Amino acid sequence: MADTIQRQEFDPLATGGANRRIRARVMIYGVLTLFAAIYLLPALIIFLNTLRPLDEIVRQGFISWPGTMSLSHWGEAWSSFCIGGTCEGVSRYFINSLLMTVPATALSTALGLVNGYVLSKWRFRGDAWVFGVITLGVFLPAQMTLLPWAFVLGKLGLSNTIAGLVLVHTVQGVSFTTLFCRNYFLNVPDDLIKAARIDGAGFWRIFRRIILPLSPPILIVTVIWQFTGIWNEFLFGTVFTSGANQPITSAIVAFSGSGTGERHYNVEAASVIMAALPPLFIYLVGGKYFVRGLTQGAVK
Repeated sequence: MADTIQRQEFDPLATGGANRRIRARVMIYGVLTLFAAIYLLPALIIFLNTLRPLDEIVRQGFISWPGTMSLSHWGEAWSSFCIGGTCEGVSRYFINSLLMTVPATALSTALGLVNGYVLSKWRFRGDAWVFGVITLGVFLPAQMTLLPWAFVLGKLGLSNTIAGLVLVHTVQGVSFTTLFCRNYFLNVPDDLIKAARIDGAGFWRIFRRIILPLSPPILIVTVIWQFTGIWNEFLFGTVFTSGANQPITSAIVAFSGSGTGERHYNVEAASVIMAALPPLFIYLVGGKYFVRGLTQGAVK
């Protein structure tokens, strides 16, 4: 027994294999750490500038370790910083984004669930064409829809309103949610639907009792996808709203256009990070379930 243990300890092949695995693992982690640092470095620089006094930024430049730190710029950015002629900070625009993103995400997800259920389990003549037309919106550039949407919002009296943006993002998002849900529901066995029909269940009863209980993975995927996309989108917000009705992403774009007067880089940096916090929070909370839902058929 002692001889066997001694031979295993001095096995040159086993030792070489272990060393190779250690070197490979060190190399992989080193490369991943390098790329993560490169990707996160801009965010770190912006965050450190939110803590620095303005005169220090002007004197030393953007890339420098803070000599003194203060959180007062965050309060100014939230409640008193002047944006677009009003000195209420980003709080108004932050609330506008919430009022736009939450209902648009809920509506587009609900419509995508129903569309995916119909197109995967209730066959009818021309269903492939209907699915193709709906998913055409996935590949349609948003810039091509600006003029038609301007006409529709004008006719409905929703120009320069948050309700108008909710309508635009709901319709624009249905293509993605329908594609995700339809591909996910294809994995649900048809025998479940047939058995429910034999038992006398109708369209909505099957949807409530069978489809919805099986939908949490794809529901999380569509909610994270829609919330992040709608919150970060600024083209429609910039074109269809102005002044106090703009979402936060459109409001902070005004920073780059304010060429006159003194630039408050520390306050502007705090405003940018505030605009990025909600989607970051959503992804940190549901990121694990997002990947799991995608691997269960969302992008087949």
